[in-house]
Amino acid sequence: MRKGAKRNAASKKQEDAQVKSSQENQNGNHKPAPKAKRAKISKPQSEPEYFEDKRNLEDLWKEAFPVGTEWDQLDTVYQYNWNFSNLEDAFEEGGKLYGKKVYIFGCTEPQLVPYKGENKVICIPVVVAVASPFPPSDKIGINSVQREAEEIVPMKQMKMDWVPYIALENRDSQVDRLKSRIFILSCTQRRVALKQMKIDRLKKYEYCLPYFYQPLKEDELEQSTEVQIIFPAEPKPVFCEFDWDLDEIDEFTDKLIEEDELDKDQKDAFKEFVKEKVREAKKANRQAREARKKALEEMSEETKAAFENMRFYKFYPVQTPDTPDVSNVKSPFINRYYGKAHEVL
Repeated sequence: MRKGAKRNAASKKQEDAQVKSSQENQNGNHKPAPKAKRAKISKPQSEPEYFEDKRNLEDLWKEAFPVGTEWDQLDTVYQYNWNFSNLEDAFEEGGKLYGKKVYIFGCTEPQLVPYKGENKVICIPVVVAVASPFPPSDKIGINSVQREAEEIVPMKQMKMDWVPYIALENRDSQVDRLKSRIFILSCTQRRVALKQMKIDRLKKYEYCLPYFYQPLKEDELEQSTEVQIIFPAEPKPVFCEFDWDLDEIDEFTDKLIEEDELDKDQKDAFKEFVKEKVREAKKANRQAREARKKALEEMSEETKAAFENMRFYKFYPVQTPDTPDVSNVKSPFINRYYGKAHEVL
């Protein structure tokens, strides 16, 4: 074959290959071009959340049981974000309770106070701190106008006791319980068990008052000449106070009859009832004086000094924008056993 013929054949093959390739492209027999990737849109970063650190003694006021508060009122006590930073500051260096052994109990005081433009009756939580080297008492007083007689019972009978308070930063350490200098009056009575409790037992909790006896001074009850009278008359009981130094029994009884508080047919029974209550009260006063005298004779000088230096501090919540203003209802009075606080904060 001639050389020119070979070149012509090769050239023809190349042309046929190009035509075939062009036809395949036209018929769609080729891979589609890859799609372009969508650009990712970066989301704006949210502002980091900051949580205020809990203060070391922030829950101290909540841990102390509010003695004498009705069970169905407990939730209303905690509906506000009360602030007791004044109590916390008292334990800081330079504070009134710094370095001292302190026993703390809670209570509540229903008061009419302004809140968000109106006056409302608010159950205000109050904390009492007793600076003392030993527990001020291991007893609870149970008393009310409705009860005929006052009871002084051991705290444990009402499931109450002084227990160590552990600050938040030390909660994981068991050793700190032994070194604690803050003790709170705690109650282990479970609220879920109240439905099975007898009414009389249930009411006792509402009439509880932290008890304190100061042997270095004569108790007000020792000096009192008054007796509470609850005479079981029909159709309704007679409630009154009789002072055996100031009142004369016949005049006192006749006045009740005139005011339709007592039926005339019950006059003699009422008089005997009052005389019996007076005898009981005089006997109780005499026994109290004798017990105090004996306690003083047996008391060491160290214990006497502790009682002399014992101090009561009463703390109210500090004012904040989201809590009721209690600044105008503060009172030094604690209860009939403790009397008045040495200082109100």
